[in-house]
Amino acid sequence: MSSSKSRDQIWSEWRDLVNMSPAEIEDWLETEQSKSVGDTGDAGSTGRDSGRRIVEIKRSRKDELSDGHWDHMAKVVGYIKRHCAQGGPDDGVEDSAWRYSLMNWGHDPLRSDGCS
Repeated sequence: MSSSKSRDQIWSEWRDLVNMSPAEIEDWLETEQSKSVGDTGDAGSTGRDSGRRIVEIKRSRKDELSDGHWDHMAKVVGYIKRHCAQGGPDDGVEDSAWRYSLMNWGHDPLRSDGCS
């Protein structure tokens, strides 16, 4: 595993930061708003590809996760933390590309736990 964090640390941060359910993520990834952010190509965007992997991981039991899953979980935690640290727009967060991008990675900053 490439992360310097323990699996317990990754698990704890993952559970705190990935605050959307698998069904919510799947529904979100089908929206035009989701498709409007991130790098785009024929296969979709990095964030949307990540969102699909997040759904797979969230539907797995902890003891079923592969090294690749753990690596992706660490990547997701890092992305969400960096994106949250940048902060959203001063106004209009709800309909912002900043929020849409985070949601592609399984995090809705408008939830009560926000970007904390």
